[in-house]
Amino acid sequence: QVQLVESGGGLVQPGGSLRLSCAASGIIFTIYKMGWYRQAPGKQRELVASIRVGGSASYAGSLQDRFTISRDNTENTVTLQMSGLKPEDTAVYYCNAVNSLQTTVVHWGQGTQVTVSS
Repeated sequence: QVQLVESGGGLVQPGGSLRLSCAASGIIFTIYKMGWYRQAPGKQRELVASIRVGGSASYAGSLQDRFTISRDNTENTVTLQMSGLKPEDTAVYYCNAVNSLQTTVVHWGQGTQVTVSS
């Protein structure tokens, strides 16, 4: 059974930091491209960042200035370090796994809420 379990969300003040983690099980982690998406109320789910098996990362827009994605292929985890958080970063953040050998195979976590507010 595939499971992607996110943790680390919460309430943070503007300018603060949060570290999101996603623990994967039931998949061969080293063949999966991992990513973080987010969905704000009333908006579509959007890509935040993704990281390939070899560690090359990509980010949406200018998020690279504030966010860093990383993966640990021995622990089967992917992490999103977020700093300089803004109210517009408020969203549910979802962990995503795409099989790099069969890209139609996609898994999602349940999501973790991030709220940036004073």
